[in-house]
Amino acid sequence: MTDLAQTTAEAMSLLMSGDERLWSIIQVSFSTTVKAILLAIPPAFLIGFLLSICRFPGRWMLISMFNTLLSVPTVVVGLLLYLLLSRSGPLGDLHLLFSQTAMVIGQMLLAFPLLVAMSLSAFRAADRNAWETARTLGAGPFRALTTLMYEVRFGLAAAGIASYGRIISEVGCSMMIGGNIMNHTRNIPTAIALETSKGEFAQGIALGMVLLVLALGLNFFVSLMQRRGEITT
Repeated sequence: MTDLAQTTAEAMSLLMSGDERLWSIIQVSFSTTVKAILLAIPPAFLIGFLLSICRFPGRWMLISMFNTLLSVPTVVVGLLLYLLLSRSGPLGDLHLLFSQTAMVIGQMLLAFPLLVAMSLSAFRAADRNAWETARTLGAGPFRALTTLMYEVRFGLAAAGIASYGRIISEVGCSMMIGGNIMNHTRNIPTAIALETSKGEFAQGIALGMVLLVLALGLNFFVSLMQRRGEITT
């Protein structure tokens, strides 16, 4: 217990002292994940909306495919991207392997199925009259879509937060295509795995605290949004 308390105190000291190595890892992690989620959200929400509103052959097959992709291990996604981006792969000439760009692509692929599945559920739960009424009143497709998205904003926010939580905490894909290079592609999960394997528990705990505070902050934000929505209605 004393060792745990001492290690935790060291972790707090690292965070408060502005340790350059530690904060470089945090910066890489947040930079790549924020880019990935912002790039993935618009097309994923659009697909979720189209799957909820349109009826076409193969629709259920597409929905089943996205649901199946939810269970694909992150290391498998990383392996596939590694094979594509390696020098002998079809995209090797792009020289993206072991770069932050490759990490962003991998995280987008991980977030995309979850964003589609959860946004689809949110749009299905919405009052279809909101879309039909907006269209009847002369609103264009984009205006009607934004109206519907406002109606299901809490569900969409939950989809974004759940997807962000998945990519910021994943290890396998980032390790394989990022290479865990210090000051370049080493993010929070890969750093935790590396440092704890070396017995450097203080840094691992410090980075774990960052993830915990992030999770608490995001959930508090969603709860606050829901509470304000209940008050206004």
